Amino acid sequence: MLLKTTKTINEKSELTEGDISRVIEMAWEDRTTFEAIEAQFGLNQDGVIKIMRTHLKLSSFKLWRKRTHGQVTKHQKLRSSEVTRHKANHRVKQF
Repeated sequence: MLLKTTKTINEKSELTEGDISRVIEMAWEDRTTFEAIEAQFGLNQDGVIKIMRTHLKLSSFKLWRKRTHGQVTKHQKLRSSEVTRHKANHRVKQF
């Protein structure tokens, strides 16, 4: 059995600049769960919050936290079972 480890806040330095940019983008998306970010990057919710706090302006971070705090779509266990994807279907493939 393979166990995927979760990166701690101190291990975020292993992420590339592109990875950090994608984590921030996914964190801002209403439908992307913290579990989806963890599955892709190995960062738990605390790690995502630390990245957002570090890389956003204070006002942007506060706005993001207010927006995501208690939001049911950001947590897999709280969202509707009808939603099975974490990514918008209309996205254009990035280069």
